[in-house]
Amino acid sequence: MFEHFEDPKELFEYRLGSALTMERDSLEMLHELESAAQSDEIKHLFAHHAQETEHQIANLEKCFSTLGVDSNDSPSPTTKGLAKEGTALIRKTDPALLDGVVLSAALGTEHYEISAYETLVTSAEAMGASEVVALLKENLQQEQHTSEELNAAAKKVAATV
Repeated sequence: MFEHFEDPKELFEYRLGSALTMERDSLEMLHELESAAQSDEIKHLFAHHAQETEHQIANLEKCFSTLGVDSNDSPSPTTKGLAKEGTALIRKTDPALLDGVVLSAALGTEHYEISAYETLVTSAEAMGASEVVALLKENLQQEQHTSEELNAAAKKVAATV
């Protein structure tokens, strides 16, 4: 799509597409993490986050629509790498330790997503795209809340191992 960015709007659209890919990758990863989790509580946490991720995907698609541009699927190599690392650790881990591994994998992804949304919000604010800012802030707040939930669950799991 873009070979060379010549203005902030092009860069923003590329990053927005990368965020869309990021969320789609995360949704796929969440299903894998949910399957690998041993605790029903953690499985439920991942199922709930998958529902939120579907909503975040819809918000990103609305951002494209609001901007009057076609949505794109710019690459998100970081999320692909995080998913690959998580899958490798799941395969190598004894079932008794899996809940800690899947929570760690999810937290790594959340931190990346938070960073991506913070950057997108800043750019959208600079562009004066208030409707897009609101959608992106909604996603950011959900990611921050999920990070807190995952961190609390990870601490609980760590205390029992």
